[in-house]
Amino acid sequence: MPTEPTADRPALDPSSPASIAELIGLLDLERLEDNLFRGENPPESWPFRTRVFGGQVLAQALVAAQRTVDVAAHSMHAYFLLAGDPSIPILYEVERVRDGRSFATRRTVAIQHGRPIFIMSVSFHREEPGLEHQLDLDRSVPPPEEVPGINELAPEVLARLPAPVLDYWTRPRPIELRPVGLGEPRSEPRRFVWFRAGRPLPDDPAMHRAVLAYASDMTLLEATTVLHGTSVLGTRIQAASLDHALWMHRPFRADDWLLYAQDSPSASGARGLARGLVYDRGGRLVASVAQEGLIRPVIPSSDDRA
Repeated sequence: MPTEPTADRPALDPSSPASIAELIGLLDLERLEDNLFRGENPPESWPFRTRVFGGQVLAQALVAAQRTVDVAAHSMHAYFLLAGDPSIPILYEVERVRDGRSFATRRTVAIQHGRPIFIMSVSFHREEPGLEHQLDLDRSVPPPEEVPGINELAPEVLARLPAPVLDYWTRPRPIELRPVGLGEPRSEPRRFVWFRAGRPLPDDPAMHRAVLAYASDMTLLEATTVLHGTSVLGTRIQAASLDHALWMHRPFRADDWLLYAQDSPSASGARGLARGLVYDRGGRLVASVAQEGLIRPVIPSSDDRA
């Protein structure tokens, strides 16, 4: 897959808002001690910094754990405990749980204001041969070149989108997103989103795993609400990621198009479960994701109803 800048995707531009260069900077943690790292939050050029984005904490915690081993991560399981404060750095403390011949295990705790805001276990595995199979890609999904970017959508489509949804999809970000059928009614809790890093990334596979972890939290919880004609992005739902699991099956590049095939097998008790399969454009299943989130309906007060 290509690694050099192309005509439609120039080299890194550190001055552009929410650029991939700034994301790479976010993932370059400062090492304070053997097992202690400090991660910064996005610069002021990034809008909507009311709280720390969960995908950022996922990615930074994975980077911290990766820097204590010499093998590749294959799975991570995390819990979001408290909302992150974007005004101060995040400390990541890594516990070296186990180092075996084939597998290694790490536990990462993200800390702010002296309290854990996030915990994650990561498993690492030395590559070895074995059995091969996968669930095939749904070939009815159009390729990314046939899915319009948000700035290419027809005016009538944009007019159907609630203001918070339109605001979310049009904001600058380091990950390029192309949702399939945005704004269309759904008959089942399923959706597809093409995504890739906005600019070419370094060749380090650990960086591509971290960027995938970052992107895996961007759109997944929305799968729990699409069947109900509402969104986690508006004011009708109080939403928050509760936990997040990511398994990485095969090598991939996060700066080439990846298809995020998402569904929600259940929603009940103000919680929704979302799943995702991540395919490369050649149809190889490269990762699987699962997340449970709070999707609590907001009941208007009498003043609001008036």
